Amino acid sequence: MKRLTPNMAVKNIRETVEYYVEHFGFTLAMAVSEDKSSVGDTLVEGKEYIWANVMQGDVGFMFQRTDTLKEDVGDFFDVLGASSTYYIEVEDVDALYEKVKAEVEIVKPLENVWYGMREFYVKDCNGYILGFSMMLARE
Repeated sequence: MKRLTPNMAVKNIRETVEYYVEHFGFTLAMAVSEDKSSVGDTLVEGKEYIWANVMQGDVGFMFQRTDTLKEDVGDFFDVLGASSTYYIEVEDVDALYEKVKAEVEIVKPLENVWYGMREFYVKDCNGYILGFSMMLARE
């Protein structure tokens, strides 16, 4: 195995991509237009999209509009969000927390936890839970 890139069902590709780019520094790697006639690395004004991939270093997410995901793999979910969390290790969790705390929905504030990490959790614009963490110094 080489990489895990979740494909998350979302309501609106543009809104979701903009959320991840603005708040967490992801870059749009690829987007597919609604009519499937174009694939590119920018979102064109006035165009609707059905799928996109964002990257930040080795961390990536794919977003697929709900209706097209159900067409591809079936009607396997009723609500957006998930019973899992996406746990992302970052270089400076304190700086990221300070940057986003007033802009996003924090579901667990920044704290040191018993397993040696400093972390916080947010709920994204589609209801997915993202954890951001940094390893604490070891004794």
